[in-house]
Amino acid sequence: MRIALAQTDCVLGDLDTNLKTAERNIREAAEQQADLVVFPELSLHGYALGSVPGDISVPHDDPRLAELSRHGPDVLAGLHEDGRLRRYNSAVYLSGGTPLHTHRKLYLPNYLDWEERKHFSPGHALRAFDTPHARAATLICNDAWQPVLPWLAAQDGAEVLFVPTNSGVGLAPGAIDTAEYWQSLLLNIARLQQCWVVFVNRVGEEGKATFWGGSRVLDPWGEVVAEAPRDREALTVVDLDISAVRRRRREMPLIEEPRFGLVSREVRRLMSEGVD
Repeated sequence: MRIALAQTDCVLGDLDTNLKTAERNIREAAEQQADLVVFPELSLHGYALGSVPGDISVPHDDPRLAELSRHGPDVLAGLHEDGRLRRYNSAVYLSGGTPLHTHRKLYLPNYLDWEERKHFSPGHALRAFDTPHARAATLICNDAWQPVLPWLAAQDGAEVLFVPTNSGVGLAPGAIDTAEYWQSLLLNIARLQQCWVVFVNRVGEEGKATFWGGSRVLDPWGEVVAEAPRDREALTVVDLDISAVRRRRREMPLIEEPRFGLVSREVRRLMSEGVD
């Protein structure tokens, strides 16, 4: 499976321009025989949506999105999704002009300078899904910081975890070094869930934030097998051996015994004690 990491900038609120940027990267990836192009979180809309007048969200089956996957490779693109009654921070996987799967961000940061709850509703489901190349799951940015979600995705059979992200610096004085945290976090996920991890972060500036890039791919042993540069746009192509997931899980079966009954009992107990 050949994946292209499209580490791009975008223009806040300008869907047409961002679609053109996406198409340009997809065509370049197609020339390199990529099977899939992965874009950052909200790559078609931008992040600071509170400063955009009006509603610019689009449904996940908008024909303009479907058209992106008619150039050869499949596409995973981030968007402000129009869910009719509600709006979501979503990532849609497109193949042959058809949306195969849409993941709606589950955990919306709403602290320091992040105010996603003002602009999005949280999603309500995490599902692995079959692509023409592998079984996969998507975790949008802060979803990957919730330890239970990568585990659930792996238990649902995911061999590849896509992590489209808008990770920036400058949003809050004295905040953590997000690049350092992501390095440790991605290593942890790849090693414990024994799968491929595809992290694609944005670059550029928007509002107070500077997005740092550093997109990368980790194998099921936790080794970084490809990495994009910091702070500039880049298209990075890498080959994934999907059979390596099964080999790793057989040689060290860390996720073989999930104990769903135990987990279910303890979750029900915590809920009965008033935790939701």
